[in-house]
Amino acid sequence: MQVTGYAPRGVADLRGRSGPPLALHYGPDAVVVVGGVPGSGKSTLLRRWDAPAGLIDPRTTRLACRARMPAALPYPVYRPAVRLLHLLRTRAAFRRPGPLLVHDCASRWWMRRALAHWARRYGRELHVVLLAVRPAEALAGQHARARTAAPRTFRLHVRRTARLLDRLERRGLAAFPGARSVLLADAPARERLAGVRFGDSRGPGGSVDPVGSVGSGS
Repeated sequence: MQVTGYAPRGVADLRGRSGPPLALHYGPDAVVVVGGVPGSGKSTLLRRWDAPAGLIDPRTTRLACRARMPAALPYPVYRPAVRLLHLLRTRAAFRRPGPLLVHDCASRWWMRRALAHWARRYGRELHVVLLAVRPAEALAGQHARARTAAPRTFRLHVRRTARLLDRLERRGLAAFPGARSVLLADAPARERLAGVRFGDSRGPGGSVDPVGSVGSGS
């Protein structure tokens, strides 16, 4: 099946919409945040894209720290240090030239503000792909990868993501400060996201909007 080029603008909603596979087009120095609750398919999507871009993934930082810690030391003890190191690595990646992909839940307000601040400070376009899958589907995804979040943590992610989706519906891009676009995808729509390209953000032959828009940012 032919892949359609698409340059997202504003808040665009793929949920419940069928159509051809999409190759997302962004500018040459764009930062694209791939968000969603644990198990929503962020890592799988990023592997499928296999994009020529830098990648910031908190799991990479967590595993690197774990390798240096005594095996008997519980993760919660050094979790604050892991989070701080991840923030420093993320900020450093914003400073380097070239496109960047950021693996993040996207539901924490302070992280959204940090991403917007760094994008503004270093002259980056900030874009978001938010995987808005159902909680049951996300739990199935966790079990499939044999890596599950604590029930309380997962419920917190679900509530925060639901609030973010509600704000996007009501306020458009104002719900995600600094973002040029937020693309919403449920589980079927996630499979349509065939790839990502960085360069001419208009896409091949200009931007043709194949999806619906929501919120005041559309």
